[in-house]
Amino acid sequence: MGSPGQTTTQNNGQYLGVTEPISLGGPSEFDHIKTAELEKFLVSAGLYESQEEAVRREEVLGRLDQIVKVWVRKISRSKGFSEQVVQEANAKIFTFGSYRLGVHGPGADIDTLCVGPRHATREEDFFIELYEMLAEMAEVTELHPIPDAHVPVMKFKFNGISIDLLYAKLSLWVIPEDLDISQDSILRNADEQTVRSLNGCRVTDQILRLVPNIQNFRTTLRCMKFWANRRGVYSNVAGFLGGVNWALLVARICQLYPNALPSMLVCRFFRVYTQWRWPNPVMLCAIEEGPLGLPVWDPRKNPRDRLHQMPIITPAYPCMNSSYNVSSSTLRVMTEEFQRSNQICEELELNKVGWNILFEPYPFFEAYKNYLEIDISAEGADDLRKWKGWIESRLRLLTLKIERQTFGMLQCHPHPDDFSDPQRPHHCCFFMGLQRKQGMPIQEGEQFDIRVTVDDFRHSVKMYTLWKPGMDINVSHIKRRNIPSFVFPGGVRPPRTTKMSGTAGRPNAVPSTGVSVSSHVAKSDTGLPDDELDGVSEVTSMGKRKRDKANEELVASKRASMLPLANGILTSNSEIVIAPAEPVEIQTSQTAEEVAITKITSGQGDGFGSPVEELDELDEYTTFVPMKTISEEQQKSMVDSVKSCPRNGQAKAIAAHSGSPVDKCENGSVEELEQPVEELPGSGIILSNSKAETQRKPLIRLNLASSRNKTTDA
Repeated sequence: MGSPGQTTTQNNGQYLGVTEPISLGGPSEFDHIKTAELEKFLVSAGLYESQEEAVRREEVLGRLDQIVKVWVRKISRSKGFSEQVVQEANAKIFTFGSYRLGVHGPGADIDTLCVGPRHATREEDFFIELYEMLAEMAEVTELHPIPDAHVPVMKFKFNGISIDLLYAKLSLWVIPEDLDISQDSILRNADEQTVRSLNGCRVTDQILRLVPNIQNFRTTLRCMKFWANRRGVYSNVAGFLGGVNWALLVARICQLYPNALPSMLVCRFFRVYTQWRWPNPVMLCAIEEGPLGLPVWDPRKNPRDRLHQMPIITPAYPCMNSSYNVSSSTLRVMTEEFQRSNQICEELELNKVGWNILFEPYPFFEAYKNYLEIDISAEGADDLRKWKGWIESRLRLLTLKIERQTFGMLQCHPHPDDFSDPQRPHHCCFFMGLQRKQGMPIQEGEQFDIRVTVDDFRHSVKMYTLWKPGMDINVSHIKRRNIPSFVFPGGVRPPRTTKMSGTAGRPNAVPSTGVSVSSHVAKSDTGLPDDELDGVSEVTSMGKRKRDKANEELVASKRASMLPLANGILTSNSEIVIAPAEPVEIQTSQTAEEVAITKITSGQGDGFGSPVEELDELDEYTTFVPMKTISEEQQKSMVDSVKSCPRNGQAKAIAAHSGSPVDKCENGSVEELEQPVEELPGSGIILSNSKAETQRKPLIRLNLASSRNKTTDA
């Protein structure tokens, strides 16, 4: 962003961030003790790489830098440039992501960027010439170019180290060795792919400039990434948050508590974001328009930006929302996880529990009674890798479509990982937990019929341009008791617990009541009433509701005395209260934190969270799907059909138009880099072929019964 301005520097007594810090208090002896315990826990968890691996990474990066220099001279000579120009030709390797931030772990990949001169093209020179050079090297394996990704990338392993290599073609004839890519002028005359490729490096460098203490930031971020992985909320592609998102959230907490140690920063992370009023954005610095006229995130000017559920804004020009993949369902999951962890941190601050409680893995396969299983297979390992990456990048669309069709009444919780059955070669599967929206009245015999959505999803993913015979996908419903054993550690199903404790499950998640599912799939039940709270007994639920009500009344009484924030800056009559050093004396600091996390921007529309509008958001990224033109009258008719669907989610099938979408974008499967692409243009309506509709078989139907007195054998 160039110079971020006075509100983001500490020069002349100023502060980092868009608001003043919440607390300038230094650490207490208790904080030092808890931080030492935390660091010891992170080491024992194996989060730090060995010195041998660190040296090997440095050697690989040095070798890669030499290769691209040879490559650019080779193509310069082949294009007929003089020998002097050939000798001056240069390319340079930069790193970004977790490696550049210093928070990578053993076996992690390295995000790299190759910056080349204006005559070194991406399509021919990078993805053909450089690809061929790498393919001929014995130390390079699993070479996989993805030129059509939103951010074009070349993925491979170099001496066993995973590399994601991007390319940026600058408007310079010669790339200097001391090139500074943080300057906005580097983006002048750059194409869209170059701007996106440069963004990773520019954001990473800016984050490191905007935190008050880099070492404390790194320890806290390493801790939060481990927590997110353990709790199943680390995956940008699944609709949760990826590495850059967690880095930005942690950096903001570091700005608000500039003198705090990691133990306090972790606890304050959950305290702040438990109370954060999404979709108010998290920003490390003010958003600047910039000198080049590139579009930036601004909900006042861009209606699409108002649809974002959990805006986390990048600090480098052009500022963007890095968390556009978050849906209402995944935001709900993360919010509940923040609440659970905040309660544990309160116990930590009283020295009642240890750090291990915070990092207990989330029991995904005990949390719900009903699941979707997405089963995929291919003929060979290479085909499965490509097919799996493509399917994984589309699963978020299935979640959004289910939410849209059921008007948000049916909630999906995608598991961020895939699972493989050792008995089945070239096969893997994904899972989604299903539950009815909490707190809504139940009507006898009410059903959610998502057959159309599932069929359309299967049809759309098979439009994959690199599809081959043998690439198959099957989506089916299964009950909790029928979860395959290979998803559990060691292939052994753990003993079933009757209750989920507050440390194992979410503290106030009251799952769906009276949910049962029927399907033609053999491994699912048919029309059985299912009224048990998913993993939480009715008595436990009632007790928690009473405690939650008391907590809500306490929070409401605090908020009544708060002063709001306007446009990210404290109003003139606002006041920051400095938190005390002792961790157990938190009453005053809580009041200050409540003020700090009050709404920081204005101008947000009421369209946030609308299921139909949420799916319409995907059309923003439709750039390459050729389909026959749909008239305005036809679009209006389809929209009216959806709006007229009954609230129980039994949406009628919508007649489709002839012509099939042909996706020309192969999945990049690059964390935080590839934006979602919707197959359907225009109205955001789910289309289905009319001929196929008449042959449609029942796939999944959710029947909401209210037989509360019955028990479950799940």
